[in-house]
Amino acid sequence: MDLYNIKDPSVVKDLSPEELTQLAKEVREFLINNLSSTGGHLGANLGVVELTLALHRIFESPKDRFLFDVGHQSYIHKILTGRGKEFDSLRQYQGLCGFPKRNESEHDVWETGHSSTSLSAAMGMAIARDLNKEDHSVVPIIGDGALTGGMALEALNHIGHEKKNVTVILNDNEMSIAKNVGALHGALGRMRSAGKYNRAKDDLEWLLKKIPAIGGKVASTAERLKDSMKYFVVPGMFFEELGFTYYGPVDGHDFEDLEENLEYAKKTDGPVIVHVMTQKGKGYEPAESDVKDKWHGVGPYKIDSGEKIKSADAAPAWSEVISEALRREARTDDRIVAVTPAMILGSKLEKFGEEFPDRLFDVGIAEQHATTMSAGLATQGMKPFLAIYSTFLQRGYDQVIHDVARQKLNVIFGIDRAGLVGADGETHQGVFDIAFLRSVPNTTIMMPKDENEAQHMVHTATKHEDGPIAIRYPRGNALGVEVDNEPKPITIGSWETLEPGADAVILTFGTTIPLALEARAELGRKGIQAEVVNARFMKPLDEALLHDIFKRNIPVITIEEAVLQGGFGSAVLEFQSDHGYLNQRVHRMGLPDRFIEHGSVKDLWKEVGLTVDNVVANVQRYMPTTEKKG
Repeated sequence: MDLYNIKDPSVVKDLSPEELTQLAKEVREFLINNLSSTGGHLGANLGVVELTLALHRIFESPKDRFLFDVGHQSYIHKILTGRGKEFDSLRQYQGLCGFPKRNESEHDVWETGHSSTSLSAAMGMAIARDLNKEDHSVVPIIGDGALTGGMALEALNHIGHEKKNVTVILNDNEMSIAKNVGALHGALGRMRSAGKYNRAKDDLEWLLKKIPAIGGKVASTAERLKDSMKYFVVPGMFFEELGFTYYGPVDGHDFEDLEENLEYAKKTDGPVIVHVMTQKGKGYEPAESDVKDKWHGVGPYKIDSGEKIKSADAAPAWSEVISEALRREARTDDRIVAVTPAMILGSKLEKFGEEFPDRLFDVGIAEQHATTMSAGLATQGMKPFLAIYSTFLQRGYDQVIHDVARQKLNVIFGIDRAGLVGADGETHQGVFDIAFLRSVPNTTIMMPKDENEAQHMVHTATKHEDGPIAIRYPRGNALGVEVDNEPKPITIGSWETLEPGADAVILTFGTTIPLALEARAELGRKGIQAEVVNARFMKPLDEALLHDIFKRNIPVITIEEAVLQGGFGSAVLEFQSDHGYLNQRVHRMGLPDRFIEHGSVKDLWKEVGLTVDNVVANVQRYMPTTEKKG
């Protein structure tokens, strides 16, 4: 089948079993070939090929609503809904999004980049359907990893209580981004080994009715007996106790098994769970055998060997720089523990866990729990380091305020993926954390310019005894600078002048320091001497240095790879206003008041105006007319 030119899912409706099997093979080849160039979420999509085809055969999208939780397993859905021809632009600037996108297709009814949201959204859609007296299915597809998120459990509770017709597809591959953890994961494991629960109930009823002479009497209690049987067949029966009809486990790579159970589910009144077993990475040996799940999200790779295509002399990843600095600190301070919400691999904590297995805690996809658990640790004199992506910290914001900062507890937030992350797009751009943390009392926020300063910041954070402290660090590789033999403390709130200048000052930090230095060089060629300051603390500010700068009455440019509203530049403007420097010329550069879509960071910087030419132009524009040069 020509996957590039499929227009709608109706093409799968009348295929024979042999044709379906062939199509599944072609879809896998399509994904393996295309993603070898663009990168993307390969493992998750290889695991749901048959499941997605079966869903589109039994249900009618877009009339029936499909909600893909997290959304990184929606590639086959995109192919079947007319977007195969766009796959060479997947996750590229202005190309096909790697997650469901409502403005891409009427078949994408819910946008998801973070886990555990689909069930709540499905409940909302089901309520609206019933109020509007409509007739269609609402079908959230959620992974077993995402099911550990508190929001998903809240939604299960509500759906079961209201008895809404929602067909939940539990895609159980025993993985989220990494190997799943937790008691719920263990309960699902017992369900996997228990066999077909509903089929066993039906068989028991049939047998009871066949007993000679007493069959009629027994039949009257058969319903009660077969329901009681669930406690023996499937330990716990978690879902049925919540009010769901449970079908499964279902072989997620067997079309007959899938379609039979999906048909049952479609006809069942009330909430249903279809527990589908899939294999992440199925059909591609390097991904199938990947126990550490390095094939969850990948860059370009060689198809034959699975070898990743990357620069051989690349500097270590920022996540590794931070985690290695933490590991060194932990050797001399047994109060230090690391906590992460399902991100051991992403935050490069494997070596920490190998050296300190009793001091690393993966809590699963449970950011709120991770934050408050860290607070609890801190109350007992421990030094918890919470390694968490910037956009995932958003999910624990109430806990940051209520449980950590309000009690002035010494929790270290390792804010990974801070700034623009590129290909994952809007849902993962880590651009809000400065703004949402800066307003929180008792909080310190800092960001290193290179890996040497990063180790000093980790050291500073572990010695900090005055409330929560956050270290922001970006996605990607560090700079490859030489690192000091021993880490040193940095005075909280102290900035660093990198290059002096008498005509203007550029205040920036982290990833935008090279941009500022390059702009300074260009300004120098125009006869303008700009000072560049490493404003490595976003909170507290270096007020002594700011007083000195504002007293000079020269233009000030702030640059940040973050939202402008409430960000670092806003903090500088607040300082200016609070201290009466009302005639000072200050211009902020950063991200505009809109969500930034996917693309390379280089392309996105250009889109939002973070360029050398714009820095130079802004410095020139804010200089007094008599001083403008160039």
